Amino acid sequence: MDLKDATLMLLSESAGHPAVASLAQSAYDQLVVGETVDYRVLNDLIGEASGKGVLRAIHAKYSPTAYEAMIAPILAEIGRTTPIRSSRWTAPGDPDDDPLRAAVWPPR
Repeated sequence: MDLKDATLMLLSESAGHPAVASLAQSAYDQLVVGETVDYRVLNDLIGEASGKGVLRAIHAKYSPTAYEAMIAPILAEIGRTTPIRSSRWTAPGDPDDDPLRAAVWPPR
């Protein structure tokens, strides 16, 4: 199953949940016209589906393999496109912006 099919399945399974359906419809519409879907939209989709119990309902309705086939493309796309933030601390560029490194006291 590809990303477009996965969003379509989430759309069909979230008919009773307008917030989830709206996000799934938006993602699906973008994919149909060949656009890429921002990872934040997909992340919100999974978050809303989880919060509203849609993922739980899908898990109960389908086999584990089918559930994984529906959810995995979305999660893979989120993982592939989410920017990686550095955990390393970086000092400010201008020493005068940092009161501990300022040349004059008090800092300007």
